[in-house]
Amino acid sequence: MKRVNREGMKRSFRHLLPSRRDLVGDAVAGIPGAIGSVPDGMAASVLAGVNPIHGLYASFAGPLAGGLASSTQFMVITTTSAAALAAGSAIASVPGAQRGDAMILLTLIAGVAMVLAGVFRLGRYARFVSYSVMRGFLTGVAFNIIFGQLPDITGAPSRGSLSIDKAWYVVTHPHAADVHTLVIGALAGVILIVAARTKLSPFAALIALVVPTVTASLAGWESVRRVSAKGPIPSGVPLPTWPHFSLLTPSLLAGSLAVAAVVLVQGVGVGEAVPNPDGSPTDVNRDFIAEGVGNIAAGAFRGQPVGGSVGQTALNRTAGARTRWAAIFSGLWMLAILVVFSSAIEKVALTTLAAVLIVAAVSSLSPGEITNTWRAGPNSQVALVATFVATLFLPIPSAIGLGVVISLLLQLNRDAMDLRVVRLTPTASGHFDEGPAPQTLANNDVTVLDVYGSLLYAGSRTLQVRLPDVAASEHAALVLRLRGRAQLGTTFLHVIEDYATRLGEHDGRVFLSGVSPELLEQLTNSGVLDRAPLEVIASRDRVGASSLEAYERAQRWLRDGN
Repeated sequence: MKRVNREGMKRSFRHLLPSRRDLVGDAVAGIPGAIGSVPDGMAASVLAGVNPIHGLYASFAGPLAGGLASSTQFMVITTTSAAALAAGSAIASVPGAQRGDAMILLTLIAGVAMVLAGVFRLGRYARFVSYSVMRGFLTGVAFNIIFGQLPDITGAPSRGSLSIDKAWYVVTHPHAADVHTLVIGALAGVILIVAARTKLSPFAALIALVVPTVTASLAGWESVRRVSAKGPIPSGVPLPTWPHFSLLTPSLLAGSLAVAAVVLVQGVGVGEAVPNPDGSPTDVNRDFIAEGVGNIAAGAFRGQPVGGSVGQTALNRTAGARTRWAAIFSGLWMLAILVVFSSAIEKVALTTLAAVLIVAAVSSLSPGEITNTWRAGPNSQVALVATFVATLFLPIPSAIGLGVVISLLLQLNRDAMDLRVVRLTPTASGHFDEGPAPQTLANNDVTVLDVYGSLLYAGSRTLQVRLPDVAASEHAALVLRLRGRAQLGTTFLHVIEDYATRLGEHDGRVFLSGVSPELLEQLTNSGVLDRAPLEVIASRDRVGASSLEAYERAQRWLRDGN
């Protein structure tokens, strides 16, 4: 057995090694990603409110470590705006001098949480976060980015704790803006938009940083703030560091989990959008682990949170990536850039980073997707608006928690609203005809009912309302078909016990057909079969056989009393 395991490990390891045929192509494809990571990494740090070096370090560590572990071969695990915004919100109350250390600790905790989510196979729960909630959250994130960067792009003071407060101050105090800063920021935005429409698109963000920065230097505009104002950019190869666990607080822990939630849900979207070239399926849980490993590596090298990046993954494919090693090479190239160009990075104008963030945020708004979500109905509208407003006015961890609650409530509401009870009438051929469920049970007769929809939580309460009334019935039997249901919650057990008890008071009886062995064990262990007039008919291989048996048994009970 050990030999088999060793052989399997060797095959897996060999599968990760780059092939000579693809090595050069992937190395070249990784260059645009590394160059694009320079503005993206710094912008993510500005968004999080920390020294840009944290985003730059994360941009080499995340792709390196995460790229080796992901099941989605083209996924680039690097800084993202949503993760940066969530992380910045989590450490907003930390004193400025300790904020970088708090970011490192947050990144490590978030990484451990992601690894555990993958190990315990929690990927299946990602689908419970509704699309309308995610669209509202991402739209709120985009507006938060736009509002929050107005002070940097205009050179105005940053007043207020919320992004919308900062934007309001800039709008209501136009005299506080610095003209030179605004001109350089506008120039960066124009260059970014124009270059993105040309063959220079992979390098558009870098050009938008370099040209305006050089322009400000040549013009002698000293009022234009530089990256160095956020803190020094160390030179050389970054070394691992040990986190300051003394900074761990309940709010930082909650923020770490919120960041993990954002990264995991976004990563699922990247995995679904980018199929593997060899046709192999992606594994959500393995991608969870990969993102966790990427965050642990980023935290170890003083980086900030990373996750599956839609933009960087798309750039990776456009640049000609052939295997996962294109993303890994982008991390290696990024490390080389840090070693060689660290002194130049700190001279970049901050307003150009704000321009990069604003243009990216505007591009991500997807008005068509918002419109489609709105047209989906009242539930989607409530989720979209509520999550959007919460993201604007609440800390990101709170907004994410509210979004999860809204998703669960929508799911419960959908389960309740989609539940349908129908009547099955036996035919001479041994089949059933389907029709509307009766309002009341007929005396001395058998009624067979089937249920479409979930019987968990709210669904059971809906069933309780839609079951036929027993108040006016005498000596009636009800057959409830439960085929295909392996487990039912406590709410259903309470509902069926109450209904069977009330029917028993009118000399009636409930028969449950199509009961699986697992459900029978649950019914027996709960004691409901001892407390209420209920009979169970086990499921059969032939569909409908147990319901016909239950119908015949109910008729016999009505006729003979046994």
